[in-house]
Amino acid sequence: MLALGRSADMMEDGEERLIAACQRGEREAFRELFELHQRRVWSIAYHFTGEDAAARDIVQQVFLKLFTSIGQFRQDASFSTWLYRLVANACLDERRKLGRWLSLEFLRTGRSDGEASWEPSQEARLHDRQMAQSVRRAVSQLPPKLRLVILLKHFEDLSYEEMAGALGCSPGTVASRLHRGHKELARKLAHLRDVR
Repeated sequence: MLALGRSADMMEDGEERLIAACQRGEREAFRELFELHQRRVWSIAYHFTGEDAAARDIVQQVFLKLFTSIGQFRQDASFSTWLYRLVANACLDERRKLGRWLSLEFLRTGRSDGEASWEPSQEARLHDRQMAQSVRRAVSQLPPKLRLVILLKHFEDLSYEEMAGALGCSPGTVASRLHRGHKELARKLAHLRDVR
């Protein structure tokens, strides 16, 4: 357990040094910071928009904003919280810019390698696809603020405090939004209960 704690401390120290180097304008540090976080930013953006091109645009916006404003980062909050806030704002900006609801690839289809080797029937595969489409449609219809808390909770596994920091609201507001999001999803997906 001590080694695990020491490893986390070393990672934090490394990120702090990397951020300090970015604040000094070192280009290699910017590249490393981008490489370290780009997949996470793309994942949130993709699951918010459901479109690869839109997600790539958001990634560019987030890192452009990050690189132009990193001098303002004062480390009184964690860097990841600050980054999640940039991502959340960029996703909401993209939503406002498009002025329409975008589809959301919320569930991954297919089976993992660790599952049994039996092949599901064609009927079962069709049923699974239809269920996944229903869930994607329901999530994509959530208001953007509810959709973001669902993504941050279920894809990034953030705590309420981390989500509150990223979204610029209180943990109570996060809890309320999650509750409303789950309740709305349950309402929209009620027709799927007891199917199969």
